[in-house]
Amino acid sequence: MPQYPNVASAAQSVSDSVYSKVRHSKSDESPIPLHVGDTWMEPALGCRMQDLTVEDYPGLHRYSAVPGLSELRKAIAEHHGARSQVETSPNQVLVTAGATAGLAATVGALVSPGESVLLTAPYWPLIAGSLRAFGAQAIDVPLMTDVDDSAPDAVEQVLARFEAARRPDTVAVYWNTPHNPTGRLMPRGWLDALVDWARQNDLWIFADDVYEDCVYSGQHVYTRALAPERTISVHSFSKAYGMAGNRCGYLVGPQEGISAIRRIMTNINYSACTASQTAALKALQGAGQAWVDQAREKYAEIGAWAADRLGVAAPAGSTFLFVDVSEALNNDSDKKDLPTLLQRLAELGVIVAPGPSFGPYPHHIRVCFTATDPARTRQGIERLALFLKR
Repeated sequence: MPQYPNVASAAQSVSDSVYSKVRHSKSDESPIPLHVGDTWMEPALGCRMQDLTVEDYPGLHRYSAVPGLSELRKAIAEHHGARSQVETSPNQVLVTAGATAGLAATVGALVSPGESVLLTAPYWPLIAGSLRAFGAQAIDVPLMTDVDDSAPDAVEQVLARFEAARRPDTVAVYWNTPHNPTGRLMPRGWLDALVDWARQNDLWIFADDVYEDCVYSGQHVYTRALAPERTISVHSFSKAYGMAGNRCGYLVGPQEGISAIRRIMTNINYSACTASQTAALKALQGAGQAWVDQAREKYAEIGAWAADRLGVAAPAGSTFLFVDVSEALNNDSDKKDLPTLLQRLAELGVIVAPGPSFGPYPHHIRVCFTATDPARTRQGIERLALFLKR
């Protein structure tokens, strides 16, 4: 137990800088931010904060009910139910202050200190931080860069990796698809097998679906459609509708799990921002769909171009590329190691995310192709490609 002036070990175990601590160029030009998952596009007209007034929305600055505005939860239940083909009630929906807070509360409610969760790696970094913050263990299961989904024994490889990583204290598994950071989609065959395996081992499933609207080829499979009794499905208005600054997301799952998570959320955020929920409701009521369609088309175009320029596979979904830079590290002694490479890129005005943020990947970087406008993204990707000699 820490005593003044010490702090808890959980706080010491997590970083306050998830992606990069590099110093950018001292020139007057601001760096090109390819490291953070955001969008250059403003939300749809009618869904922006400037579109909301207290005259039209009385109570805009008051607390909402803890689980979210009733009208929004109803709309989410209908929206998610139609997509997943799982009958969903508003009582199975919890609106959260962003998907990040929702996943953290999920960990707090369903994972006890000392227990472990298997993370499909590479993974979204903040899930590992949430586990450590609650005193739980994150176990990497390298998968998305290692297993070729066209291999005849791909499903057997996937199951073998999860079974080898499982421990007596394992209580849950986490995966995200469309995938951050590789841009892949988890195939239906993998998910079918993993869901059966989770049932056999009495595990919760934390299914991160936040990039569900960013699918360019193939089909996104909702894990909750395969295992509604044990899946907490995670969603984000940030990613779906360009509202990252609003901090509004939601969870859908079995009522007993959602009720437990709600108790944790009550004591962290109490409720999500009422204005953000109102903007989210307007998006779901129709104002956001044209925006989603337009964004998907633009994202697909810039993502395919960036992948081609860097010599990697085009993303099937999400807004990221996960680039192996081991050749640059091995063939150019001036780059030496990944931190040096990242620093040199920063001095050129390009910020990317380091692979170790996503698991055991010391020779990778992650690139987000939507965080800034396409012209600057192209400029940044071109600098990166030339730097890597591609």
